[in-house]
Amino acid sequence: MDWNLLGLSFVTVFLSELGDKSQLAAIALSGQGQSRKAVFFGTAGALVLTSLLGALAGGAVAELFPTRILKAMAAVGFAVLAIRLLLPKSETD
Repeated sequence: MDWNLLGLSFVTVFLSELGDKSQLAAIALSGQGQSRKAVFFGTAGALVLTSLLGALAGGAVAELFPTRILKAMAAVGFAVLAIRLLLPKSETD
């Protein structure tokens, strides 16, 4: 097992999931006074399933395209998102 990749994956997903909508939904669900264990296992299971689907899809896409092209596509996608976030929103009347 590639421990470096495991650690990098863990840290990346952990930091990206902090404070996102799914975590806020888990806080809201557990705050209703119902079973916190059920909320934990439900949200943990959902995160594991979505991560599995992402890893499987990533493996399939990696067989279609060379790594260099995938990295370039990801870089362009993130650059487009960053530019869109930095541009002021146009207000329509």
